[in-house]
Parts: sequence; C-alpha cells; structure tokens
Amino acid sequence: MNAGDDNTKLFGRIKYLALILLSGFFLIFGIQVLLAAYEMKDPFTFIMTFFASNFIILISATFVVVFAIRFKSLSKKTSADKQPDE
Repeated sequence: MNAGDDNTKLFGRIKYLALILLSGFFLIFGIQVLLAAYEMKDPFTFIMTFFASNFIILISATFVVVFAIRFKSLSKKTSADKQPDE
C-alpha cells in the first residue's frame, strides 16, 4: 500500500464525515421547521410547512443513513487491506 492510497482513503473518510454532518444539520433544521409549523395559526400555512418539513426530514435522514453505510464500508475495506496475506 502506498501513500497515495492512504491519502485517498483519508479524504474519503473526511468527505463522508462532512456529508453526514451536513445531512444531520438539515435533519435538525427540518425538525425545527416542524416544531415551528405547530405554532402557526393559518391552516394552509400549517399544512404547507408541515409537509415541507417532513420532506426535509425524510431526505436528510436518508442521506445520513446512506453516508453512514458508505463510511462504514470504507472503514471495513481499509481494515481488510491492513490484514496480512497468509
């Protein structure tokens, strides 16, 4: 294994961690919008905000799961590369 492979794997880990954090931010933002929707008085505004917040939560939660799985598979691949061949 050369230094280029190590840098690529490190960049991959950093990339997926940044994407998980960004998706987590939007997940929290969607929850905040959902909570704000319940304070609205106009029914039409409530419905539109409610569905928009659920859409934000659904998409960002999906991205958190996908990026976590990719991060885990990248970590497994890295640990398998470190195993000596027998």
